[in-house]
This record gives sequence, structure tokens and C-alpha cells, in this order.
Amino acid sequence: MYPDDCVQTYITPWWVEDKTDTIVRGRLIWTWVPYPEMKPYRLIPEGRGEDPRQHGRAQFRIETFRMGDPPAGIGTLPVAALPIRSGETYLVQRGKRRPAVVISTGGLPVPRELRPGKEHWQSARSLIVAPYYGAEPGGTRGGWPEPFVERIRRAEYPQYVWEVLPISASAPTISILRLDHLFAVGADPANWKIEPFVLSKDALNVVDQWVGWLLTEQLPADSALAYLRANLPSL
Repeated sequence: MYPDDCVQTYITPWWVEDKTDTIVRGRLIWTWVPYPEMKPYRLIPEGRGEDPRQHGRAQFRIETFRMGDPPAGIGTLPVAALPIRSGETYLVQRGKRRPAVVISTGGLPVPRELRPGKEHWQSARSLIVAPYYGAEPGGTRGGWPEPFVERIRRAEYPQYVWEVLPISASAPTISILRLDHLFAVGADPANWKIEPFVLSKDALNVVDQWVGWLLTEQLPADSALAYLRANLPSL
């Protein structure tokens, strides 16, 4: 399934079938992925319309948002289902349903005696995931340039991992894992859908080294990833 000039060929198996419903590091999931390079917008509520007793509808305006912009000058959002506190805002951002791999399951649970209050956000765990982007040539946005994909496949960048995802029975799904797009996903299952595949222990070890390479800008010479990069066959 993998060509000779990529890391996955030399880690067998790379993906392991796992039909359980457990979330573990290396699990392949589907989730909603925002476009981090696109500027967000914010919703500014202006009232509940003609019937102030109606809490299921509201009137908004949408404006661009940048860090440093002054507060919108609002208090409580006049819709019961969408409460808002001082200093908060509702952002609107484009995104898409994409596959992702779980990098972290959110650390250790906090004992109940340390979280007696109602501030659930203080102790609620989140998954940290990295998203995959389709890398087939062409497409509505022009596709990925083949020379660029070739260099990604040969592990030349700490932020990209070339991949063939095991999610299509009819044809291989060539994708690019963006480690520089790591983001948090709520642990509530409503936020994701599990695929029956997980990275093998050796594959996860290589991905961990890849993440470390990106975060520290250093790749230890004695790591498995460094050895594989140095010994991939020439094009």
C-alpha cells in the first residue's frame, strides 16, 4: 500500500484494525476541523425580533473579528439557549468534516473532591488531535503540487506527514497529516466519530517523534524517525 520512499513502508504494521469504541492515542476519528488560516467572524446579537418572548430565534449581525478589537458592547445574549458572559463572544469560522488522529486523550482525571463547584470547564478533559487533508491531485481548490507532495512523502518537513488512510475500500486515500494544526476537541462523543483503526505501537512512537521534532525544532539523531529519513531510497 505504501511506496518505497515513505516512512510507513518500514514500520509494519502502520495501522491496526481495532473495532472497539475506545478513544486511545493513535485512534483514527472524524471530527469538524476549522480552517486556522481564515479570519473568524463574530456574531453580534441585536434582539429577539418582534416577539421578545421567543427564545428560539434572535437577530444578529456578523462582523469580522481580530484580536485587539474592542468588546462588542453587549451584556447578556437575549437567547436563553446561547448565554454569554462579560468578555465573551460567539465566533463563526469555516471548517469541514475531516479524518484526524488522536495525539493525546487529555491527561489524568481530576478527583471529584478537587472540583466541587460548577465550573466544569476547569476539569473537563479534551482530546488533542491532528487533522488529515486530502492530497489527491486536482480538486476544487487546485490540489497539492506533486513535487511538494513528493518532498512531504520523504519526511522533509516536521509539520507534514504523508499518509494513505485505511478508510476507503475501493481506492487508497492519499492524505497529508498537519501536525501544525493540532487542536483540542471536546471529549463528548458528539464531537467525533470513531474509525476502526489505530496506529500501531511502533507507528505511534514515530508520530510522537515527529510531533517532538515540530515542537522543539530538533530531531534526535538516534531516533527511529531520523534513521528512517536518512535511509529512504533516493528518488
